This record gives sequence, structure tokens and C-alpha cells, in this order.
Amino acid sequence: MTPFPRQSTCVAIAGRAILIEGPPGVGKSSLALALMDRGARLIGDDSVLLACSEGTLVASPHPSTKGLLEVRNLGILPFPCLDQAPVAIVLELQPSAPRYVEGPGRSAIAGVYLPFLSLHPESLILPLKAELALAHYGLPFPERMAS
Repeated sequence: MTPFPRQSTCVAIAGRAILIEGPPGVGKSSLALALMDRGARLIGDDSVLLACSEGTLVASPHPSTKGLLEVRNLGILPFPCLDQAPVAIVLELQPSAPRYVEGPGRSAIAGVYLPFLSLHPESLILPLKAELALAHYGLPFPERMAS
């Protein structure tokens, strides 16, 4: 499948990508920066390329923003980034996120179903919640990509 752009921010933890989505100004880049401070790797900020490969959605940097992350009050700064990673979960930053859920919902992107959770963007422990969401609900690393 030909890669297509999606307005998302994306980081990878231990090789599995988290798509961070939500309305403009909600804190997607800030969450990515906080996760990067905890060891995550940048894939893309504000726009990524997605492609389906053998039933796995793969994220890669958009050429126009590769290696760049907007840091509020500091500008657009360069960071090392990964060339690609399989998407394991979609997190939506949403002020109206439910307080309690029984488990993740599902989001279909290019025919691939991914775990989906809404998180309140103003949580003081938002990076920890994102890591826990990936650990508990994220898709496993595809075996064909493990080599």
C-alpha cells in the first residue's frame, strides 16, 4: 500500500508506535516530548506517513517534518527519529475523555484495527498513562518485524 499522510504525532517505545491524536493545541507534541524524555523515540510530529504492510500499520516520518518537533515556547527543534515502527495503539487527547473505561475501543485505519483510548490531556501523569496504555492494551510487536 502506498504511504498516506495522517495528522498525528507519533513516538515509539521499545519498537512499538503510539499514534497521538486530538484537536490542535491539546498537547500532542508535549506528550511526545515527555515520552521522549522517558526513552521514547520520535517518529513524527503533527504529520506522519502510514502504510499497511501484511496486516500491520507502519508509521514513518513525513519528509517535510522528519526529525522536527514543536516545543511550545521554544519553537520547532531537531530530534533524532526512527525511520519506521509498527503502530500498536492510538491515543486521543480529549478534554472530555471518560474517567473510567473497561478496556480500549477500536480504531480502524487503512483496514487495520488498533486499540484506541481517550486520555485527558491535563493529567499530571499523562506520560505514565500513555506508557501503561501501550503496555496493557497495545498490539504486540509483529513477529515478522522482530528480526
